[in-house]
Amino acid sequence: MRQWAILMTVYLNPGPHTVRALARDLKVPKPAISRALDALSILRFVRRVRDEKDRRIVLVQKTPEGAIYLDRFAQLVDDRSAPPTRGALYG
Repeated sequence: MRQWAILMTVYLNPGPHTVRALARDLKVPKPAISRALDALSILRFVRRVRDEKDRRIVLVQKTPEGAIYLDRFAQLVDDRSAPPTRGALYG
């Protein structure tokens, strides 16, 4: 659930997103955010990049793979929430 919360926060809210801000907003310790970002990074749903102006800051960015995953998930939810058509019920 933590990974899902991070993913939704990054993709639905305007950035830039930092590890510190995600921890604050989700009320989760920074190490927990880092572990969740490790898993999301392996899946290539987000990427971490050092801020060029302040190398201490880690930015969390969207990726094309993450956008495709969420788009497909949204389509699945939309398909499942639509009422069945008469032909599908009585086939």
